[in-house]
Amino acid sequence: MNAASPPRGVYLITPDEADGARLLARVAPLLDQGVTWLQYRNKRADTAQRLAQATALQALCAQAGVPLIVNDDVDLALAVGAAGVHLGEDDGDLAAARAALGADALIGASCYADLALARAAVAAGASYVAFGAFFPSLSKATTARATPALLAAAADLGVPRVAIGGLTPDNCGPAIAAGADLLAVISGVCSAPDPFAALRAYRACFPELR
Repeated sequence: MNAASPPRGVYLITPDEADGARLLARVAPLLDQGVTWLQYRNKRADTAQRLAQATALQALCAQAGVPLIVNDDVDLALAVGAAGVHLGEDDGDLAAARAALGADALIGASCYADLALARAAVAAGASYVAFGAFFPSLSKATTARATPALLAAAADLGVPRVAIGGLTPDNCGPAIAAGADLLAVISGVCSAPDPFAALRAYRACFPELR
């Protein structure tokens, strides 16, 4: 990945959706509307459901030209041919994930509000780092509070910086100004009354995407 021209825009994360057909119906139309990356995340599904949903999403993403990143599961990412995996602090070894998925895989690391953790993640092979939560989130309880200053301080890491947690088109400006390349969003788009309008509003927060 060329650090001089990182991906920009909306990093959409799927909602917990038991019904695979409904999940596809919710996500598929958005892939052609400017989603930069898609992460498959479903904490409620069993192994068979996760495999079926991720397989179907990978097919859609391949058609749309959107990289699919699997949350927390290297084996699932391998099984469906996803572009990569996203790992939390306790979700596995980054170096092992890199060895398993290869040099070109997108491997992300949750770094919460910890710059030292981000530096260690990049040293271990992370393709990008995610900081958050910036604001209270409907999707995940967290006590970590990231700040725009943290994003600015991570500029020298040389990888894309993702901001996550309670971000809306009204409050994400400081994070983008401080260096957020991608905004990770779940409910802000997927639970919006008009997901298409919400996605456009997030994209418009990036000057080059207006």
